[in-house]
Amino acid sequence: MSEVPTIASARRRLARQLQDAGIESAALDARLLVGEVVGLDLTGLITQAERVLTRVETERLQAFAARRLAGEPVARILGVREFWGLPFELSADTLVPRPDTETVVEAALAVLGERDTAPRILDIGTGSGAILLALLHERPDATGVATDISLGALRVARCNAARLGLADRAYFVACNYTAALRGPFDLIVSNPPYIPAGDIARLDREVREHDPYRALDGGADGLDAYRKIIPESRRLLQPDGALVVEIGQGQESDVGALMRAAGLTLSDPFRTDLSGIFRVVTGRLVTA
Repeated sequence: MSEVPTIASARRRLARQLQDAGIESAALDARLLVGEVVGLDLTGLITQAERVLTRVETERLQAFAARRLAGEPVARILGVREFWGLPFELSADTLVPRPDTETVVEAALAVLGERDTAPRILDIGTGSGAILLALLHERPDATGVATDISLGALRVARCNAARLGLADRAYFVACNYTAALRGPFDLIVSNPPYIPAGDIARLDREVREHDPYRALDGGADGLDAYRKIIPESRRLLQPDGALVVEIGQGQESDVGALMRAAGLTLSDPFRTDLSGIFRVVTGRLVTA
């Protein structure tokens, strides 16, 4: 007679399966997946640990386990990821927002903190809308425009803006980078594609098989997007406005040089992420 799975035994079993498959976040993943299946947060999982799973719950958990063991990230299975303490819906058209990208938000808020007037923000290649919506959440006086070439991504971003109560201050435009925009903006932010094309095949399976390729591919040297965004930022920025971009490992010198060539001044230019890797470059349009 097979064991009737309880919440606690299901968590243990799934964590063991994931650990045996070499997944480092096995215990956390098991908690999140079981919690989604039974509709309970951590406190509920603990207080109802001996509750028996229904047949439907057991089958759904088995399906989740198969997807996770096949390399699909938990955030994609759940369809949502927390970023800057806010929940963001995802789809196959969007990147999974990562903690390192919160460094962009931190740098952008530092720039905005110097302004007394209501800022106008542009987010280029917005994806799920995570960066722009985090900034609007922190700055209730701000308005923002977000662009993306993917209509699917823009649908997700609009949905996230509505769910977070920010739809009245966020506007979404379908275009390639800044092609349809006029400005001016006080702040431009972007997490563009920056992976060299030849390196994509060596990325972790969770990224290379599940993130949209177009959101990863930065061209031969990873800098194609910056060559488009940085020169355009001079046209779109308000005097004394700033451009804040996320970069890949080792790209700070090249991106900084592109900013200087476009007439931007590096100001508090390089910020590191949680691993101590340079992750953000900031340039300002300084006027005399």
